[in-house]
Amino acid sequence: MSISSEKQMPEAVAAWRDPEMDSVKGTETPKDPNKGYIALLGWSVNAIKAAQKFDRRYIVVAPEWATDFCTANNIPFIPWDFIRLNDRSLEIAETLKAEGVDVAIPLFEETVEWSGAINSVLLDSPRMYGQSILFRDKALMKRRAQLGGIRVGIFEEAHEKEDIVRFMKRVNQTLLKLDGDPDDPIHVKAFDKAGCLGHRMIRTVEEIDQIPAEEYPLLMESHLSGWEFAVEAWIHDGKIKFLNISEYVTLGYSVFVPATEQLESWRNAITKQIELLIKTFDIKFGLIHPEYFVTADGEMYFGEVAYRPPGFKAFELIEMAYGFNAYQASMLVFDPKSTKEEVDNFFPREVVDAKGYAGCFGVYPRRRVVSKLQMPKETIEHPYFVSHELHEPTEETVPDRSAFGTHWGLVFFFGDDPIRMRDLLKAQEDLDFYV
Repeated sequence: MSISSEKQMPEAVAAWRDPEMDSVKGTETPKDPNKGYIALLGWSVNAIKAAQKFDRRYIVVAPEWATDFCTANNIPFIPWDFIRLNDRSLEIAETLKAEGVDVAIPLFEETVEWSGAINSVLLDSPRMYGQSILFRDKALMKRRAQLGGIRVGIFEEAHEKEDIVRFMKRVNQTLLKLDGDPDDPIHVKAFDKAGCLGHRMIRTVEEIDQIPAEEYPLLMESHLSGWEFAVEAWIHDGKIKFLNISEYVTLGYSVFVPATEQLESWRNAITKQIELLIKTFDIKFGLIHPEYFVTADGEMYFGEVAYRPPGFKAFELIEMAYGFNAYQASMLVFDPKSTKEEVDNFFPREVVDAKGYAGCFGVYPRRRVVSKLQMPKETIEHPYFVSHELHEPTEETVPDRSAFGTHWGLVFFFGDDPIRMRDLLKAQEDLDFYV
């Protein structure tokens, strides 16, 4: 790949140049023409850096705003706006096919549908688009899981406030609640958003009034009291090649990998559930990120499944713990030209090959008005502290959190004791990072 001179670029473009990027330094890993040519759908600098250190050819498909960065850093790039699939949708698939691309990999939730549409063309597999819809529409996803014999809670769609009121009353009637008993909470979630976006726990009928009209339609679910955790599973030829269990300390706040011995004791049961999920959703390859609950009586319930990298920098946590690059792992299992031997040799052994425990905490300001970032001494002086991605506040008034809200940045930790890691992550909830 030729390296453009900084002098040849307009100043506004050259300002985006990263001198440490392999494509700029000329140290990019040579690409093997006998292996797959991969399109990365969406924007992730870490995924791009991983691709540059891998032996597959790659091209980035991202919105127009990424053009200057890609130009400045010699990154192969096609601009594309990931609006809803429409009459022009086939154009990007045909463009990538003409380029010689073998497969498209989604990097975030909104590109999952696009990857299904594009791969149905690139891999000549029309079912892949319909499969991608199952990964995007949480109601369809739950129904498919139910048809496959997977345990799920009670769920329905809501198109207006009255639907949620009726659902909440029916759930509590089913639970044989008496007059005066506190209602069991329910959850409402956006149909097709990632993670905690649009996710609310509703404890009283009055809280339903706080949901803006534009958030409908929604998925409604009964509350499952249990231990919630996530899985990252890399699949090749329909078989699990590596299965990581991510332990949530507090949902929406903190996670670490690998899990404690207590949660890892469920690995065999969890593996059987993932195998059932693979069969039910007819998954042949790729990376899946499902979430489950284990109840007090040992039953396992399916929450949801995503077909893209998880949030909270879980890929980066896995690399800290195990040493392999999770983005490269995804490129490997997505690539139709990868061999079984190559895939088997790439992954370490689960848990036993981990070098330690990696965790992160999502910071939300605890005060209504803040003026500066102030890292707590208890955090930065802890031997497990690694780094943080927090920035100075751009405004003093902290916006009201909508539903579970969006964190202001992550704090990373690494150590050798999972219990100490869990307690450390929990303790961060009582600290002020913005004052």
